[in-house]
Amino acid sequence: MAVGVLAGIVVGGLAAAIGLFKLMWRVAEPNEALVISGSAHKTEGIAEGMGFRIVTGRGTMVMPGVQAVRKLSLDLNETQLNVDCVTHQGIPLRVKGVVIFKIGDDFVSIANAARRFLDQQKMMPERVHIVFAGHLRSIVGGLTVEDMIRDREKLTGQTRAACGTEMEKLGLIVDSLQIHEIEDPTGYIKNLAMPHAAAVQRDARIAQAEANRLATEAEQAAFARMSEATRDSEILQAGYQAERDKAAATARQAGPLSEAAARQEVVVQETRVAELEAHRREQQLQADVRKPADAAAYETRTRAEAERDARISAAQAKAKETELAAAAEATRVTTAAAADAKATEARGLAAATATRATGEAEAAATEAKGLAQAASAKANGLAEAAAIQARAAALAENQEAVVAQQLAENWPAIVEAGAGAFGNVEHMVLLNGAEGMSEMFAKALTMGGTGLGLARQLLSTMSQPTPPPATPANGPTPEPSHQIPIQGA
Repeated sequence: MAVGVLAGIVVGGLAAAIGLFKLMWRVAEPNEALVISGSAHKTEGIAEGMGFRIVTGRGTMVMPGVQAVRKLSLDLNETQLNVDCVTHQGIPLRVKGVVIFKIGDDFVSIANAARRFLDQQKMMPERVHIVFAGHLRSIVGGLTVEDMIRDREKLTGQTRAACGTEMEKLGLIVDSLQIHEIEDPTGYIKNLAMPHAAAVQRDARIAQAEANRLATEAEQAAFARMSEATRDSEILQAGYQAERDKAAATARQAGPLSEAAARQEVVVQETRVAELEAHRREQQLQADVRKPADAAAYETRTRAEAERDARISAAQAKAKETELAAAAEATRVTTAAAADAKATEARGLAAATATRATGEAEAAATEAKGLAQAASAKANGLAEAAAIQARAAALAENQEAVVAQQLAENWPAIVEAGAGAFGNVEHMVLLNGAEGMSEMFAKALTMGGTGLGLARQLLSTMSQPTPPPATPANGPTPEPSHQIPIQGA
C-alpha cells in the first residue's frame, strides 16, 4: 500500500512538473517575435540595460509572475495613399498609391517597433500614411506634371529615399511603394495630352484613309481580276464550243471522207494491179516472142560464122600448102642449078629458070590468098542476108507479136505520156471505181495518141524493103548493117 502511495506521489509530482514546464516554456512563431520583460537581459546587437529580451524562431523559459511575455507580429502591412499635392507649377493633383511595409527582422528594428507599436500595432498603417503623405507632398512640390507623368519611377524613388530614415527609426522597412494614379481635377493633363491626341487622331485618320484607299484599290483590282477571269472563262468556253462544233462537223464529214478514202485506196490498188499486169505482159512478150527470135537469129548467125571460119581455114591451109610446094620446088631448082654450075651456060639458064619459078610461086600464093579472102567475105554476106531474110519473114508472118514486143520495150514512155494528161489535176473523184479509172486512162492514151503512133512507126519501119548488099568489084565485101531505125513516139 505504501508503494502505491509512493508511486502516486511520484506520478503526481511528475505531472505537476510537466504542467509547470508547459506553463513556463514559450515558443516564438516564424512570423512573430517574443518580447520578454521583467529582468535584465542582454540581447545581441542591443545595448545592455534595455530591460527586455527578444526571442524569434525558437523557444525560451519564462518565469511566471516574474517575467511578462508579449508577441510582436512580423507580418506584412499596407496602407493606401490618397494625398492631395501641388506641383512646382502650382497645379493641384491627387496622388494615389500603396505602401507595403513590415517590421524589420533584426533585433534593433524589432526593439524600435516594440517600443512604439507593441500595444498599438493596428495604428501602424495610419502612422506610415502620415509619414509618406508629408514626404510625398514635399517631393511633388518640387516636380512638374510632365516630370511626374514621364518619369514616375523618379517620384517613387525619391519618396522611398525621403521616408527611409524615419521608417528605420520606427523599426519598419518598405517592401514596395507603387504610385497607381495621378488625378488632375483641373484638366491640365488632359489639355496637355490634347495636341498629342490630335496628332494621334490625325495619324489615325490618315492611316484610316490610307487603309480605305488600299482597300478600294484592292477591291478594284479584285473586280478587274474577276472581270479578267470572266473574260478568260468566256474565251475558253467559246474555244471549247468551237472545238465541239469542229468535232461535230468532222464527225458529219467522217462518213463521206471515209468512203472517198476507201474509193481512193481501191483506185490505187487497181492502178497497181494494172501496172503489174502490164509488167507481166511485157515479160510474157519477152519470153514468147523476143527470146525465141533472138535465139533463132543467134543460131543462124553462129552457123554462118562457123561455115565462114571453116572455108577461111581451108583456103588458108590450101594457100599454105601451095606456098610450101612452091618453096620446095624453088629449093629443088636452086639445088639443081647449083649442081649444074660447072657449066656457065647451064648456070645462067638455071638462074633464069629459078627466077621464073619463084615469080610463078609467089603469084600462085597471092592468088590463093585473094581467093580465100573473097570466099570468107562472101560467106559473111550470105549469113547476114539469111539473118535479115529470117527477120523479115518473122515480121511478115507475125507482125502483131513484134509490135507487141516493141510496145512492151517502150511501155514506160507510153505510160508516162498517158499520165501526163493528169499532171495538172490536184484532186480527182471517180464515181465508178476501177472501171472509171480504166476508162479515163484509156481516153488519155487515145487523146495523146502515144501508143498508136509508136505502133504505126514500127510497122512502117519494118515494112520497108532491105536493099541488097553491094559487092565491090575488087577487094573484100563489106558486112551489111544489122540496125533497124526506130523512131520513138
